[in-house]
Formats: sequence, C-alpha cells, structure tokens
Amino acid sequence: MLLLINSAAHLLVDALCASTLFGALGQEENLAVLILIYNTLAFSSQCLVGIIADRVKKHALSSSLAMITVVLGFALPLPPIIKVILIGAGNSVFHVASGTMTLEVSNGMAGPLGVFVAPGAIGLTLGTLFPELGVYFAIPLLFAAILLPLTFRWEDEPGLDLDPLEAGEGGRKLNLIPMLLLTAAVAVRAIGGTAVSFPWNTTALSALALTACVFAGKTAGGFIADRIGARYTAMISIPVAALLIAFATKYMAPSLVGQFALNLTMPVTLYLLFLAMPDQPGFAFGLAASALWPGTIAGRMMTLSGGKLSVLVLISFLFGLAAILISYAMLKLRHIPPKSRKEKANENQ
Repeated sequence: MLLLINSAAHLLVDALCASTLFGALGQEENLAVLILIYNTLAFSSQCLVGIIADRVKKHALSSSLAMITVVLGFALPLPPIIKVILIGAGNSVFHVASGTMTLEVSNGMAGPLGVFVAPGAIGLTLGTLFPELGVYFAIPLLFAAILLPLTFRWEDEPGLDLDPLEAGEGGRKLNLIPMLLLTAAVAVRAIGGTAVSFPWNTTALSALALTACVFAGKTAGGFIADRIGARYTAMISIPVAALLIAFATKYMAPSLVGQFALNLTMPVTLYLLFLAMPDQPGFAFGLAASALWPGTIAGRMMTLSGGKLSVLVLISFLFGLAAILISYAMLKLRHIPPKSRKEKANENQ
C-alpha cells in the first residue's frame, strides 16, 4: 500500500509541476528562465536534501508536506518566481523522501524502486500536454498527502538492515569508487540520451507512446534485475539501447525499443548506488538526480549530428555499462536479497 501511494503521488507531483509551468505560467515572457530555475531546484538540490533526510529520518511527514507545497505553488495567486520555488522545492523533497522510503522497505529488491520511479514519466507528459487538468492532479495529490503518513504508521514495514560488508569483502573502503563511477555514469549517459532528437515525435500520441516505453522500461528494469541480476540486466539492455539510439532515431519503432532498453538500467543504477552507501539512502537517491540534471543540460547544448552524434551516444552509453560492471565487481554483489531487520530478529530468537 505504501509503495502504491508513493508511486501514484510521484505521477501526480510531476504532473502538477508541469501543469503549473505550462498552464498558470505558460504565458510568461520569461517562461524558459522559469523552467530552468525549476529544473535546477527540483533536481540539483536533491543531493543536499538527501543528506538532510538521512539525518532527520521523517520521510513520510516530509513527503506529505512536499506534496502540499506543490499544491500550494499551483493553487495560490503568487508571483511566478515564488510559484517556481514552491513547486521546485516540493518536487525535490518529495522525490528524496518517498524514494528513501521505497529503498528502506524494499527488502533488498530493486523491483519496488522501478515501480516508484516509473510513474514520474507519465506525470510529466500528462502535465505538459494537458496543463488545463491541473486541478485534477491537485485534488488527489492532497488526498495522498493525508493518506501517506497514516499508511506509514499503519503498516508494519520491515526496514532494511543492510550491512555494507554484505555487499563485498572490501566493505566501506571500496564503496567510494563505485559511488563516483555510478554518479558519473548517470551524468554521462544523460548527455548521450538527450543529445539525440526524434523527428517522428511531433504529436501528442507519439509523445505518449515514447512515455509509455520509458515507463515500461523503468518498471521492468528493477524486476528483471531481481530475476537475473544487475550485471546481466546492464549487459543486455545498454548495448541494445546504444545501437538503436545512436543509429535509428529517425524511425519510431526502433527508437521506442531503444528507450525501453535504456530505461531498464535506471532502477539498476539507483539500486547499486544505494548498496554502495546503504547507511545513506537519501543521499544515494538524491545523488543520482543531482547528477542527471547537468548531464541533461550538456546533452541539450550539443549541436552534433550524423556520425559524431552516434559516436557520442555510443561512448556515453558504454561508459555507463563499464561503470555498472566495475561497480558490481568491486562491491562483489551476489543476487541474494539482504535480510530485513524483522527476518534477522526472527533468526536470533
């Protein structure tokens, strides 16, 4: 139930933020600047928010207040910059708080993480295409804000007690390198992923089809990783994504397959980051988002085309694959779900 509420709230938060930008603020002359400020605040601040979240440990309350903040930013007649600050800050805190909750109750599985992160793509597309539906996003989001803390108290969710030594014989001393590699991989892969364009994506229907593949990839990625392991998931999906996105973006069908394959690795990367720093789940989740935004900006600024663009995509994706494989090897992960505190307590009885 907790995962369901967080996942639905993720869709609604991203939808309402996009609806605010392209609805209430859509006629502003400096809309591009407002969008830049929003994205910078919503993404880049998650790293710092994660550090605070790991200390405060009030994730359900923080997430609930963040949802309310986003609703206020949408509904109140405020100056545009104040609206942007409210929805940007609310978005950042929500992602870290609810993402941390998802990590802590995942019982060592990547599947729940994929379920949580995937709906954001749908919300962003719906809010962008249909900003007039903002009120229909805001009302259920308020209900989610009320229901989440209550559900968190009602449910006896076992927290994840992951000993860093379970992830490898080297323990904490080796975890810094995987952390840096995976963070760099997120940024570099974002460069290649956003430098390309899809000439066929010109209608609302094509945008929804692209979003559906992103959603399906993120959702499936965690479960596939739980089934066959993070290493094999990356080894299968990233080469396919690299080839299709580097050489077939002119065509809709292979582009959609490429986006599905690319997004299979998103929950994998997040999960490996968490296992590299299991004592800091908020920081792990926020770090990936903070790295994503500068990579996205760099990719959008690229003016490459033809063979040069294809080379950029291939290099960026293969760097991501190498980072995952090296991190996996250093952490010496075995596909055995870590035991929850409850399970360990039962064994000790």
